[in-house]
Amino acid sequence: MDPREYEIMYHVEDHHWWYRGMETITRKLINQHIQPKTKIKILDAGCGTGRAMTTYLKEYGEVTGIDLYPQALDYCRKRNAKLLACASVLDLPLATASFDLVTSFDVLYEKGVLHEIKALREFFRMLTPNGKLLLRLPAYDWLRGEHDERVHTNRRYTKSLVKELLQESGFILEHISYANTFLFPLAVMKRLSEKLFPSKTQSDLTLETGIFNEIFKHILSSEAGIISKFGMPYGLSIIAVARK
Repeated sequence: MDPREYEIMYHVEDHHWWYRGMETITRKLINQHIQPKTKIKILDAGCGTGRAMTTYLKEYGEVTGIDLYPQALDYCRKRNAKLLACASVLDLPLATASFDLVTSFDVLYEKGVLHEIKALREFFRMLTPNGKLLLRLPAYDWLRGEHDERVHTNRRYTKSLVKELLQESGFILEHISYANTFLFPLAVMKRLSEKLFPSKTQSDLTLETGIFNEIFKHILSSEAGIISKFGMPYGLSIIAVARK
C-alpha cells in the first residue's frame, strides 16, 4: 500500500461513512454468525492503523494486530494498541491454534500477498478447532479505479472465487454476501467517469462527501440485517464467515 494511504486512513476512519457503515455490518455478522458468549482471542490480520482492533473488536475479547508495514503499526500505537507484531499474513509468527476468531479486512487483495491460499492456510492454522474467520475483500475486477492504484490492488474478487479459495484452504463456508449494494450505482458511475476523464491518481478516502457522509453511512449500515441473514446479490465488497 502507498504509505500516504495510512495517514489518510488514520485521520478519516473515525467518521468516514464507509468505515462506520462497515463497522455496523461487521458487528451484525459477529453477533449473528459467531455469537461469542464469553471473551475470545482475536487476531486482526492486516490491522492497518488499528481502529477496528482498538474500538469494536476489543468489545469481544483480547485483540492482537499484525501488519506488514511499520508505519501502520505506529498509528496503532497512537491508538494505544499493545498486542502488535510486524509480519506478513503469509508467515505469521504466532502459535498454532491461538485464536478463536481471525479477522482480515481488505488485505488479501494487495500486491504484497502473492498467494491468497498461503495466507488463508495461515489463518486456518491460527484458529482453534471450530474457530471462525471473518473475511472482507473488494468485489469485481472491472471496478478497478484510481483508488486501487493507491492501495496497490492485485485483484478484486467474486463470490464464487472467494468460496473456491476458502474451500481450497480447508475452511467450511458458513455465510457469504456482497455488501455496499445500495450505493453500487454511484460507485459504477464514479469508476466510469475515471475512465472517461482520467485524473491524477487519488484515494477515494480524500473525496469530500460533506452532508452526504451521514446519509451514506446510514444507507450502508441499513444493509447489515439483510447481509447477515440472507445476503446481497451484488455490491462493492464481499464478506464471508468461514469455520475451521
